[in-house]
Amino acid sequence: MKLRPSRILRELRAGQNSTVLKLNMNDPRIVELAGLSGASAVWLCNEHVPNDWTNVEHQVRAAKLYDMDTIVRVNKGGYSDYIKPFECDATGIMVPHVTSADEARNVVDMVRCRPLGSKALDAGNMDGLFCQVPLADYAHHCNTEKFVILQIESPEALEVVEEIAAVPGFDMLLFGAGDFSHRIGKLGQATHPEVVAARKRVAAAAVKHGKYPAVASLFGQKDQLMEEGTRVFTLGADVLELGSAFKRLISDFGGASSASSSDSIYKSK
Repeated sequence: MKLRPSRILRELRAGQNSTVLKLNMNDPRIVELAGLSGASAVWLCNEHVPNDWTNVEHQVRAAKLYDMDTIVRVNKGGYSDYIKPFECDATGIMVPHVTSADEARNVVDMVRCRPLGSKALDAGNMDGLFCQVPLADYAHHCNTEKFVILQIESPEALEVVEEIAAVPGFDMLLFGAGDFSHRIGKLGQATHPEVVAARKRVAAAAVKHGKYPAVASLFGQKDQLMEEGTRVFTLGADVLELGSAFKRLISDFGGASSASSSDSIYKSK
């Protein structure tokens, strides 16, 4: 029996770009629809979206039908919040609002096996094929085919981003333009020069220390992002695409949408 390797890590190691679709809807059938699109991964969210662990496991299982990775943005909290997505066999976790190198080291210690960390071993869930693989293989897989993304979303984190990026054992830094713009009084202005400068600093720190830069949306800046070294791109969100499609259907019929369009941190155009 073989444990499933990460598609995103395979693509990145081959010098390719990876595509991610963010899902706020928690129906596994939405995950399958994303899989049919050819996306590299789906981003599920435990930080802002109501969900439960059994359903997360169903969503992960749906993604694997299409060789699609699953990234779970965790509740920022304790040990169980960080390891349970992996035990549901998610491929990666995304930790929001990381603000220090010590915090980054603590995350790595909780979710990585020796020599990178001190993860408590169980292997009795889907990530270990219910104890049907040798424990040494399971531990190696945790360190080489599962990934950790840390989000930089505040001026405080930006001030120490080089220190955070230097911490060994995690894989990607994702700049959160939405929260960062909010924190500096530029709400929703993802392309404001101050926000762009922050994003570039995060990307540069990631590249310098052998991490992959990632973004939550293109904001119409695909070429610039690639020049900065970004390799993992979130292209949009299910709620935005569904909302736009529904409005278009009503508008095309000859009516007028009752809901006005609004800015979103997930918009890619």
